Amino acid sequence: MGLEALAMDQKGYRRGSFQSSTSDEDMLEIAGASLDFSMADDDPPLDREMGGFSSYNGGGMNGTSTMMDFLEEPLPGVGTYEDFNTIDWVREKSRDRDRHREITSRSKESTWALIHSVSDAFSGWLLMLLIGLLAGSLAGLIDISAHWMTDLKEGVCLAGFWFNHEHCCWKSNTTFTDRDKCPEWESWSQLILGHGEGAFAYILNYFMYVIWALLFSLLAVLLVKGFAPYACGSGIPEIKTILSGFIIRGYLGKWTLIIKTITLVLAVSSGLSLGKEGPLVHVACCCGNILCHLFTKYRKNEAKRREVLSAAAAAGVSVAFGAPIGGVLFSLEEVSYYFPLKTLWRSFFAALVAAFTLRSINPFGNSRLVLFYVEFHMPWHLLELVPFILLGIFGGLWGAFFIRSNIAWCRRRKTTKLGKYPVLEVFVVTAITAILAFPNEYTRMSTSELISELFNDCGILDSSKLCEYVNDFNSTKGDDLPDRAAGPGVYTAMWQLALALIMKVFITIFTFGMKVPSGLFIPSMAVGAIAGRLLGVAVEQLAYYHHDWAIFSGWCSQGADCITPGLYAMVGAAACLGGVTRMTVSLVVIMFELTGGLEYIVPLMAAAMTSKWVADAIGREGIYDAHIRLNGYPFLEAKEEFSHKTLAMDVMRPRRNDPPLTVITQDSMTVEDVETIINETTYSGYPVVVSRESQRLVGFVLRRDLIISIENARKKQDGIVSTSVIYFTDHSPPLPPSSPSMLKLRSILDLSPFTVTDQTPMEIVVDIFRKLGLRQCLVTHNGKLLGIITKKDVLKHIAQLANQDPDSILFN
Repeated sequence: MGLEALAMDQKGYRRGSFQSSTSDEDMLEIAGASLDFSMADDDPPLDREMGGFSSYNGGGMNGTSTMMDFLEEPLPGVGTYEDFNTIDWVREKSRDRDRHREITSRSKESTWALIHSVSDAFSGWLLMLLIGLLAGSLAGLIDISAHWMTDLKEGVCLAGFWFNHEHCCWKSNTTFTDRDKCPEWESWSQLILGHGEGAFAYILNYFMYVIWALLFSLLAVLLVKGFAPYACGSGIPEIKTILSGFIIRGYLGKWTLIIKTITLVLAVSSGLSLGKEGPLVHVACCCGNILCHLFTKYRKNEAKRREVLSAAAAAGVSVAFGAPIGGVLFSLEEVSYYFPLKTLWRSFFAALVAAFTLRSINPFGNSRLVLFYVEFHMPWHLLELVPFILLGIFGGLWGAFFIRSNIAWCRRRKTTKLGKYPVLEVFVVTAITAILAFPNEYTRMSTSELISELFNDCGILDSSKLCEYVNDFNSTKGDDLPDRAAGPGVYTAMWQLALALIMKVFITIFTFGMKVPSGLFIPSMAVGAIAGRLLGVAVEQLAYYHHDWAIFSGWCSQGADCITPGLYAMVGAAACLGGVTRMTVSLVVIMFELTGGLEYIVPLMAAAMTSKWVADAIGREGIYDAHIRLNGYPFLEAKEEFSHKTLAMDVMRPRRNDPPLTVITQDSMTVEDVETIINETTYSGYPVVVSRESQRLVGFVLRRDLIISIENARKKQDGIVSTSVIYFTDHSPPLPPSSPSMLKLRSILDLSPFTVTDQTPMEIVVDIFRKLGLRQCLVTHNGKLLGIITKKDVLKHIAQLANQDPDSILFN
């Protein structure tokens, strides 16, 4: 059974030639073709191909002078996909196999063909190398720029305005404890007023902080709105949809890449509660999509291109977290729809190259790939699993609360006037964030620095308030400090962190989904890290003051270093990130790659699994799946089981009271009849039958192919008029000698559309759609055509059975 059938509700795929010379941003205008988004599958823009099949050879086989082969050359636009349509996975893979067979057979004929065969095989690895280099370079540029611009809100370096605070003070002779107060770095009050003390200096610094934050965020939202609307948000829900076979032209184009890179720096620097990790995946996928144009086999094949995008997503996470293996697992677990073994190896290579490139740039000056790399020295005790599981429960509750609240807010944004004022929304949220953030040092610093501080294991030289313990140096053994009583600095830090937690929990709900690039990994980790650090300090003080309790005796004696609050922060960060995204395996691997702590895998696994169970008990969807559903992307979730006992006849259209299915007969309709059908319906394709009476199926023809073929025949073939008969058979039907020229369109007919019988269980139909990447299949009964099932119909049926609004399944 061929999978060549095209969904009636989908607008896109053209049979025939497959070569596309058009770029991602271009879209062919087809007369009379209205976009029907209902069948949209979310795939990033991949280029269309025009070329190669002898598809459109109209013209007669009877040798009469009134017939001609008017499509000697493949027509532009034939055999390509339109915007907001699903690709035909089976056909794309089949085309690639044919291409590969041809190259292999030719390689035995000449040396040049053999070289071409080797270069074709090597091109995939070369493409991965280029993606890794470009993604790593852009990530380094983003890290360095964001670090500098974040510090710019607080002051400027006199030795060179391009230095951030830390780099500015590297050559300073200040002591370790005063390393942040070097003379080369001046706050805005010192620069303008000449001194940094007093109420007026504080107000001036406060004012400059808010002004810079507003400037950065407004510049970001204006650039997104003016040049690349697709550059907003995280990008991961759209990339998931694109990887499942959907096309969104321009989503992975060059303008999106340029604007997303610039605005990501601005958004992160503005101090908004967002991260750069999700958008870095989008940036890496843009790199992959653009570099695909250099290689014919990826430029001309949408399925092959999606394999590249899966690997690019892995490279994006690799540079976001400095976690190459975590990146590969993230692409496999969270993003990819089709992930063959070959893609796994190439993802591994792309992630390796990207991480190596970022390490060579060394954006943080500490030879690490991330700002919050940390190493713990003390092992954890079995009894500590109890607080770790409590953190997992907190992460699950926070994840479920965040998803519900954020989706409710985003729905309000879509359905009310709020969505019409994106610039005003960004302005207000930034203003509130900056005004609330400045007085608290833990919200004033960048979120990455905050996480770094929370993960930190207090040493002798640490001057942070979180490490202001009452020291008793008589009991110090080597580098390990014993558990100590908390000093006033620790208690102050606890209050500030509690306030920071409340602010982060609520402000992130309103920030994620605004019209600026916004990732969710860092804010989620920050919420968990604050909660974890608070719990860790509480357990540490409990063990210090009550070391004789039964739960502590035997493993936490007085003067021992047994509780590591930084480890609790790390476990809390993993729990909250897991609660929001529902990642498990990739999350644990990313976290231990971040921290270099292999012995902490069990606490991380316990917290991640607990948070997933708790969050799943409240709501099954992770944040990305929830946004896919909110936006109405036609994404058929492969992880969900279909357990209902419906049949194909219950889902197909037309339904019992609907008008009959729109069909074209194989040899009895005129050009005018077909044009009338095209103008009166919005379907993407039409079944072709022997006759209206018999309804015996012949094949399936695409709307766009019909439009292009008829338009070209009118221009290039003499005698084609409105009364000319169109036929899809090998031989022309017998007509009176006086009748006008006939138009043969057999070459654009798909003779092997996928069909099922009306009694096929829907669970099998859903499985076929998922595993073969179908866009539609035709339903027959005893060989007669009954109806059609499109991907949109399947999604609507699933939504209906889940008591959701079936009309929400269209591209909003």
